[in-house]
Amino acid sequence: MTTTAPIGRRRVPARWIAAAAVAVLVVLMAVDTEYRTAETAAAAAPKKFDPAAFGAQNYQTKVVPAIQAAAVDLPALLKAVADDKDAAGQKYGKRQGTGPYTFAVKATGKAGQAKSGLLPVTVKGLPDDTRVSLQIGPAINGTALRDAARFITFGQFTNQVEYADAATALNNEMRDKLLTGLDVAALDGKEISFAGAFTLLTPQTVTITPVAIS
Repeated sequence: MTTTAPIGRRRVPARWIAAAAVAVLVVLMAVDTEYRTAETAAAAAPKKFDPAAFGAQNYQTKVVPAIQAAAVDLPALLKAVADDKDAAGQKYGKRQGTGPYTFAVKATGKAGQAKSGLLPVTVKGLPDDTRVSLQIGPAINGTALRDAARFITFGQFTNQVEYADAATALNNEMRDKLLTGLDVAALDGKEISFAGAFTLLTPQTVTITPVAIS
Protein backbone atom coordinates (compact mmCIF):
# COMPACT_ATOMS: atom_id res chain seq x y z
CA MET A 1 0.00 0.00 0.00
CA THR A 2 1.39 3.31 -1.01
CA THR A 3 0.99 6.18 1.43
CA THR A 4 0.94 9.79 0.15
CA ALA A 5 2.65 12.31 2.44
CA PRO A 6 0.54 15.33 3.26
CA ILE A 7 1.38 18.42 1.30
CA GLY A 8 2.59 21.24 3.61
CA ARG A 9 1.53 24.84 3.28
CA ARG A 10 3.46 26.74 0.70
CA ARG A 11 5.58 29.47 2.23
CA VAL A 12 4.88 32.96 0.91
CA PRO A 13 8.11 34.68 -0.09
CA ALA A 14 9.13 37.51 2.27
CA ARG A 15 9.46 39.92 -0.60
CA TRP A 16 5.76 39.46 -1.43
CA ILE A 17 4.77 40.28 2.15
CA ALA A 18 6.94 43.40 2.10
CA ALA A 19 5.47 44.51 -1.22
CA ALA A 20 1.91 44.02 0.08
CA ALA A 21 2.68 46.03 3.23
CA VAL A 22 4.06 48.88 1.15
CA ALA A 23 0.98 48.84 -1.06
CA VAL A 24 -1.32 49.04 1.98
CA LEU A 25 0.73 51.90 3.41
CA VAL A 26 0.52 53.82 0.15
CA VAL A 27 -3.26 53.40 0.07
CA LEU A 28 -3.61 54.60 3.68
CA MET A 29 -1.40 57.63 3.00
CA ALA A 30 -3.44 58.53 -0.04
CA VAL A 31 -6.67 58.32 1.97
CA ASP A 32 -5.22 60.47 4.78
CA THR A 33 -3.58 63.11 2.56
CA GLU A 34 -5.35 66.44 2.15
CA TYR A 35 -4.68 67.96 -1.21
CA ARG A 36 -4.69 71.78 -1.23
CA THR A 37 -4.96 74.21 -4.05
CA ALA A 38 -2.46 77.08 -4.26
CA GLU A 39 -5.15 79.38 -2.90
CA THR A 40 -5.95 77.27 0.17
CA ALA A 41 -2.26 76.73 0.89
CA ALA A 42 -1.63 80.49 0.76
CA ALA A 43 -4.57 81.14 3.06
CA ALA A 44 -3.25 78.65 5.61
CA ALA A 45 0.26 80.11 5.63
CA PRO A 46 1.25 82.42 8.51
CA LYS A 47 0.29 86.02 7.83
CA LYS A 48 3.16 88.35 7.01
CA PHE A 49 3.51 91.21 9.48
CA ASP A 50 2.16 94.49 8.10
CA PRO A 51 3.72 97.43 10.02
CA ALA A 52 1.42 100.05 8.50
CA ALA A 53 -1.67 98.07 9.47
CA PHE A 54 -0.28 97.55 12.97
CA GLY A 55 0.25 101.28 13.40
CA ALA A 56 -3.18 102.18 12.10
CA GLN A 57 -4.91 99.61 14.29
CA ASN A 58 -3.08 100.46 17.51
CA TYR A 59 -1.87 104.06 17.63
CA GLN A 60 -5.02 106.14 17.96
CA THR A 61 -7.25 103.66 19.75
CA LYS A 62 -4.75 102.00 22.12
CA VAL A 63 -1.35 103.65 22.33
CA VAL A 64 -2.49 107.26 22.79
CA PRO A 65 -4.99 106.44 25.57
CA ALA A 66 -2.46 104.16 27.29
CA ILE A 67 0.24 106.83 27.35
CA GLN A 68 -2.12 109.56 28.46
CA ALA A 69 -3.45 107.37 31.26
CA ALA A 70 0.05 106.49 32.51
CA ALA A 71 1.55 109.97 32.05
CA VAL A 72 3.41 111.37 35.08
CA ASP A 73 4.03 115.09 35.57
CA LEU A 74 7.51 115.64 34.14
CA PRO A 75 8.92 117.74 37.02
CA ALA A 76 7.75 115.16 39.57
CA LEU A 77 9.21 112.32 37.53
CA LEU A 78 12.62 113.93 37.08
CA LYS A 79 12.77 114.70 40.80
CA ALA A 80 12.03 111.03 41.53
CA VAL A 81 14.75 110.04 39.06
CA ALA A 82 17.24 112.35 40.77
CA ASP A 83 16.37 110.82 44.15
CA ASP A 84 16.57 107.19 43.01
CA LYS A 85 16.66 106.35 39.32
CA ASP A 86 15.95 102.63 39.72
CA ALA A 87 13.08 103.18 42.14
CA ALA A 88 11.55 105.78 39.81
CA GLY A 89 11.96 103.44 36.87
CA GLN A 90 10.29 100.54 38.64
CA LYS A 91 7.40 102.73 39.78
CA TYR A 92 6.72 104.80 36.68
CA GLY A 93 8.58 103.27 33.75
CA LYS A 94 9.04 100.24 31.58
CA ARG A 95 12.15 98.69 30.10
CA GLN A 96 13.34 95.69 28.10
CA GLY A 97 15.75 93.57 30.10
CA THR A 98 18.44 95.78 31.56
CA GLY A 99 17.98 98.60 29.05
CA PRO A 100 17.05 102.20 29.95
CA TYR A 101 13.59 102.96 31.30
CA THR A 102 10.90 104.53 29.13
CA PHE A 103 8.34 106.85 30.73
CA ALA A 104 4.98 108.32 29.80
CA VAL A 105 4.90 111.99 30.80
CA LYS A 106 2.91 115.20 30.59
CA ALA A 107 3.74 118.86 31.25
CA THR A 108 2.99 122.47 30.44
CA GLY A 109 5.64 124.94 29.35
CA LYS A 110 6.69 127.70 27.00
CA ALA A 111 7.55 126.62 23.48
CA GLY A 112 10.66 127.95 21.80
CA GLN A 113 11.81 128.09 18.19
CA ALA A 114 11.82 124.72 16.47
CA LYS A 115 15.13 123.56 15.04
CA SER A 116 16.47 120.33 13.54
CA GLY A 117 13.24 118.44 14.11
CA LEU A 118 12.93 119.41 17.78
CA LEU A 119 10.66 121.89 19.55
CA PRO A 120 12.25 123.13 22.79
CA VAL A 121 9.92 123.63 25.74
CA THR A 122 10.77 125.46 28.96
CA VAL A 123 9.03 123.66 31.79
CA LYS A 124 8.91 125.25 35.24
CA GLY A 125 10.14 123.27 38.20
CA LEU A 126 13.07 121.65 36.41
CA PRO A 127 16.78 122.19 37.06
CA ASP A 128 18.32 124.94 34.92
CA ASP A 129 20.52 122.45 33.07
CA THR A 130 17.61 120.27 31.95
CA ARG A 131 16.67 120.59 28.28
CA VAL A 132 13.23 119.39 27.20
CA SER A 133 12.32 118.97 23.54
CA LEU A 134 9.45 117.46 21.56
CA GLN A 135 10.13 115.49 18.38
CA ILE A 136 8.27 117.26 15.58
CA GLY A 137 9.73 115.50 12.52
CA PRO A 138 9.90 114.89 9.75
CA ALA A 139 12.07 112.09 11.17
CA ILE A 140 10.71 110.57 14.38
CA ASN A 141 13.26 108.40 16.14
CA GLY A 142 13.24 105.84 18.91
CA THR A 143 10.86 103.28 20.38
CA ALA A 144 9.34 105.34 23.21
CA LEU A 145 5.73 105.11 22.01
CA ARG A 146 5.90 101.35 21.63
CA ASP A 147 7.59 100.82 24.98
CA ALA A 148 5.64 103.33 27.08
CA ALA A 149 2.32 101.87 25.91
CA ARG A 150 3.17 98.81 28.06
CA PHE A 151 0.84 96.35 26.30
CA ILE A 152 3.20 95.77 23.34
CA THR A 153 5.82 93.09 24.04
CA PHE A 154 8.52 91.33 22.05
CA GLY A 155 6.71 88.01 22.41
CA GLN A 156 3.91 89.26 20.16
CA PHE A 157 6.26 89.31 17.17
CA THR A 158 8.18 86.74 15.16
CA ASN A 159 11.55 88.43 15.44
CA GLN A 160 13.44 91.60 16.36
CA VAL A 161 12.88 93.11 12.92
CA GLU A 162 9.09 93.01 13.30
CA TYR A 163 9.38 94.42 16.81
CA ALA A 164 11.43 97.35 15.52
CA ASP A 165 9.06 97.85 12.57
CA ALA A 166 6.15 98.11 15.01
CA ALA A 167 7.87 101.02 16.78
CA THR A 168 8.55 102.76 13.49
CA ALA A 169 4.95 102.27 12.39
CA LEU A 170 3.67 103.93 15.56
CA ASN A 171 6.04 106.86 15.04
CA ASN A 172 4.82 107.24 11.47
CA GLU A 173 1.22 107.12 12.57
CA MET A 174 1.84 109.78 15.22
CA ARG A 175 3.48 112.03 12.64
CA ASP A 176 0.53 111.65 10.29
CA LYS A 177 -2.17 112.08 12.94
CA LEU A 178 -0.61 114.73 15.19
CA LEU A 179 2.13 116.62 13.39
CA THR A 180 0.74 116.90 9.88
CA GLY A 181 -0.92 120.29 9.72
CA LEU A 182 0.55 121.45 13.04
CA ASP A 183 1.80 125.04 12.69
CA VAL A 184 4.99 124.63 14.70
CA ALA A 185 6.23 128.16 13.94
CA ALA A 186 3.07 129.61 15.49
CA LEU A 187 3.85 127.88 18.79
CA ASP A 188 7.04 129.91 19.34
CA GLY A 189 6.66 131.83 22.59
CA LYS A 190 3.29 130.24 23.39
CA GLU A 191 2.42 128.17 26.44
CA ILE A 192 1.58 124.63 25.42
CA SER A 193 0.55 121.43 27.15
CA PHE A 194 1.74 118.09 25.91
CA ALA A 195 1.79 114.37 26.65
CA GLY A 196 4.15 111.79 25.28
CA ALA A 197 6.93 109.36 26.06
CA PHE A 198 10.71 109.36 26.30
CA THR A 199 13.51 106.93 27.02
CA LEU A 200 15.76 108.08 29.83
CA LEU A 201 19.35 108.34 28.65
CA THR A 202 20.31 111.32 30.79
CA PRO A 203 18.06 113.47 33.02
CA GLN A 204 19.60 116.61 31.53
CA THR A 205 18.35 115.87 27.99
CA VAL A 206 14.72 114.82 27.71
CA THR A 207 13.56 114.23 24.14
CA ILE A 208 9.86 113.41 24.11
CA THR A 209 7.86 111.74 21.36
CA PRO A 210 4.47 113.47 21.75
CA VAL A 211 0.99 112.01 21.38
CA ALA A 212 -0.80 115.28 22.24
CA ILE A 213 0.10 118.96 21.89
CA SER A 214 -2.30 121.76 22.74
